[in-house]
Amino acid sequence: MFLEPGFRGQRSGWIEVICGSMFSGKTEELIRRLKRARIANQKIQIFKPVTDTRYHVEDVVSHDENSIKSLPVASSIDILKNLSEVNVVGIDEAQFFDDKLPEICQKLAIRGIRVIVAGLDMDYKGVPFGPIPHLLSVAEYITKVHAICPHCGNLATHSYRFSTEEGQVVLGEKDKYEPRCRICYEMGNILDLRIKE
Repeated sequence: MFLEPGFRGQRSGWIEVICGSMFSGKTEELIRRLKRARIANQKIQIFKPVTDTRYHVEDVVSHDENSIKSLPVASSIDILKNLSEVNVVGIDEAQFFDDKLPEICQKLAIRGIRVIVAGLDMDYKGVPFGPIPHLLSVAEYITKVHAICPHCGNLATHSYRFSTEEGQVVLGEKDKYEPRCRICYEMGNILDLRIKE
């Protein structure tokens, strides 16, 4: 479990990244940290990509239906444009943002803001996703969360896509994706190739 660092005389903010596969609890952990900050009487602001409308147009909502108000934005620069006087900024579904997101997060941290980012570290092909790899390299704190593979019960690190859609970004839930461990993910890919032949 992540506990907030208790630095004395902290002169700058920092970046925290919560990453993992689909259904691993990334958004749940983001909401937990933001609610703790609110309990500590810190001012928080949450952003999400305008394209993510799966559960709610505005709110950030976890698979367990916990939610928190957010501001949907079209690009990472819109985070700066819409920023209020806050201590903590939360950003959900960070993989859907543009490549400027790490730079924006670093600017916020330099201003003394705690930045908490949640997102998929790999896409459905197992390839590092969007700005997440860059964010992992500049973050002070990284939490990798795991789902459970429904085929073998091991820790799931990959997001396996059932649908035949080809694009990197295909919004969906359990109707299109499931978490899988490395071995079950590869077995699924091998089976898919045999079916296509």
